[in-house]
Amino acid sequence: MIEQFIESGDWLPFAFAFLIGVSMLLYAILDGYDLGVGILSLQVKGEDKEKMISSIGPFWDANETWLVMGVGLLLVAFPTAHGVVLTNLYIPVTVMILSLVFRGVSYDFRKKVAPEKKGKWNTSFFVSSLLVALTQGYMVGRFVIGFKTGLLSEFFSMSFGFIVTAGYVLMGSTWLILKCEGELQKRALVWARIALWFMVLGAIMSSLAAVFLDTRIYDRMFSFPELTLLIIMPVMSMILTVLMHIICRVLPLENDKLSWLPFVISMFIFVFGGIGLVYSFYPYIIPGHLKITDAAASRESLWIILVGTLVVFPFLMGYTALAYRIFKGKVKLLTYD
Repeated sequence: MIEQFIESGDWLPFAFAFLIGVSMLLYAILDGYDLGVGILSLQVKGEDKEKMISSIGPFWDANETWLVMGVGLLLVAFPTAHGVVLTNLYIPVTVMILSLVFRGVSYDFRKKVAPEKKGKWNTSFFVSSLLVALTQGYMVGRFVIGFKTGLLSEFFSMSFGFIVTAGYVLMGSTWLILKCEGELQKRALVWARIALWFMVLGAIMSSLAAVFLDTRIYDRMFSFPELTLLIIMPVMSMILTVLMHIICRVLPLENDKLSWLPFVISMFIFVFGGIGLVYSFYPYIIPGHLKITDAAASRESLWIILVGTLVVFPFLMGYTALAYRIFKGKVKLLTYD
């Protein structure tokens, strides 16, 4: 029975859907914190700004590879779904890509230009980081409601942009708590508490809009066994939110104890939120429109893609782990000398 199931390849579409989900979740966590640091960089000047941006220096470029991985797998494993997504999100995708380009340029140019020109590149780094966060959140919102149109749909999508941006700022703040010391670390603790409750506000706004917009999620919430998992996810997120608020009021402790805990908690908030979101529209790859099995490429193509994925995926995981191991510890100022 098991051998027949494996040989049939019926599991392949679900395996690729899982890999896409993992890739996008890793991107949201890893690139989320460095986008958050970029957004927060407007709040400080001088050496503190340099420390903040230096804290993401060894990682931000590699973090973005997970976005490439997720979108690439969607393209080759679910070409129909990829076409639907890009058709409906052409403008925000374009804005996001341009913002990512300007963000990379700004990061390098701000360190190399004359001091009097540095300010505009700092501003460009902030604006591009903010635009990436807002467009990604907006796109997630549009995707979740199956690309519905109308005023209420736009409100829901924009509120999701608000949630994702606040979430990225939260991740960025907790990253700074982990990597920085002194006054900058204390300021990051304040930023984390503010971002946390802005994220809660965004979640309330989107939940209220969803009641009038689409009952699919709520139908699943009030049926068994879906009720169990879909209730557990937000409950766990709420518990972690309260715990985060308490921890951020207690820190910093002597010898920098538990400075890693807010970042870990924020990661789990993202994980529980992601699992709840994905489960709410399973088994669809495009919520309400295309199921995973209907949108998948042919079994023969998926087998070939799987071989390449099994080669690339471990390398990405290993490279990411190695980078964080090499550059662990408190931040040091980066130079081009």
